[in-house]
Amino acid sequence: MTETVLITGASRGIGLELTRQFAQAGARVIAACRHPERAPELNRLAADTQGRVSVQPLDVTQPAQVAALAAVMQGRALDILINNAGAFGPVAPFGETDEAAWIETFRINTVAPLKLMEALADSVAASERRLMVNMTSKMGSIADNRSGGLYIYRSTKAALNAVVASAAHDLRPRGITVVAQHPGWVRTDMGGPNGEISVQESATALRGIFARLGPDDSGRFIDIDGGDIPW
Repeated sequence: MTETVLITGASRGIGLELTRQFAQAGARVIAACRHPERAPELNRLAADTQGRVSVQPLDVTQPAQVAALAAVMQGRALDILINNAGAFGPVAPFGETDEAAWIETFRINTVAPLKLMEALADSVAASERRLMVNMTSKMGSIADNRSGGLYIYRSTKAALNAVVASAAHDLRPRGITVVAQHPGWVRTDMGGPNGEISVQESATALRGIFARLGPDDSGRFIDIDGGDIPW
């Protein structure tokens, strides 16, 4: 049976590569991004996949756009929701944190994934896979923080992990698996040129992990090798 996958932040980086790989594997992909008109590579991919990829406008911080996407999905089963859109936020040393930028990064990295899970829960519950993946980071691990700094990014991802833990409990009665997934240190605009793996390697590994996930995995904080990351 053909899977339906919805990916946010699909116009570049890991989101774009996941869109490509899922489509090549035969899935139907709803590829959501802020500015479809500025996403030539995604649009070419959609044109080349015989309808398997559809592009949807979505700024994850805009409630009206989230509601519009939920309306598009109403009555349709969604096997996998991948909350991939995210922001690093500005980097500043202790004492110089930009409060407004911090709050905006929280809206993108923490609030938006929960609102999308809420908006699309019925569609996911109606599917065979019933999987919600939230792209987080090992930098959101409090136990793994050995270098300090990066207050904005670390805190927003740690908060996302807390959201995942709660959603896993709340959605378990509906058979929905909810996980926090670290994609590895990837060579992207966000990860920088010194990342350990390419977007192709990350997306391939991620798809392998997703294929193995089931209800017993709900609430996990998962590394790119499939192991667990300490909270």
